Amino acid sequence: MRSRATPGRTSSTCGRGPRSSEAPGEKETAVTTTEPQTQTQTETKDGKTVEFYFDVGSPAAYLAWTQLPRLCAEAGAALVWKPMLLGGVFQAIGNRSPAEIPGKGAYLMRDLARHAARYGVPWVRNPHFPIHTLLLMRGATGFLMHEPARLDAYLGAVMRAMWVEPRDLNDPAEVVAMLQSAGFDTAAVSALATRPDVKDRLKATTGEAVARGVFGAPTMFVGDAMFWGQDRLDFVREALGA
Repeated sequence: MRSRATPGRTSSTCGRGPRSSEAPGEKETAVTTTEPQTQTQTETKDGKTVEFYFDVGSPAAYLAWTQLPRLCAEAGAALVWKPMLLGGVFQAIGNRSPAEIPGKGAYLMRDLARHAARYGVPWVRNPHFPIHTLLLMRGATGFLMHEPARLDAYLGAVMRAMWVEPRDLNDPAEVVAMLQSAGFDTAAVSALATRPDVKDRLKATTGEAVARGVFGAPTMFVGDAMFWGQDRLDFVREALGA
């Protein structure tokens, strides 16, 4: 199987609940010491792929992001990035973040800390959670579509700001500071994130996720087999035959 850098399907070798008011199709009103790499891959040995539906506002998606590139590299699989708007998924299917449920939310935070320790990656609960991620996910979609070589740097900056530092990325000034500190031209990123084709692609990927049965993040597909949660990576590895 061949994986090309088409919109929404850039591949590489190698939670769950941001806030959003947009449903699919509605009008819109990290990090490890060595960060994961997202270089474009054109081909895999066995045609194996892992499709990774994610939103940067999900702490579980952050943890999966730190692990999937290496997992895919070891399995000889392509990692296909699928940035979606998790708030749109929730609105479309009537779901909500586990973090909003008393007891369950507290347990989730402890469990995320346990997994971060197991993976050997930094993770800090963001006191500003939930973060409105529409513009951030448009940015991820824009880099995926038009500047895939810079997707790694963009995701690294956002994930680090969200789950390591952590910053209030609901504040536009904090977003600007985050981008500038990572060497991005903020005006160029803003222009990229507001392109009509980028908006349409994010809506389409979010709708695609809903159609495939996605209800949370992260969600991974190996073929037709769906795996939800960063604590299901062993099953992803098993599905790849690694």
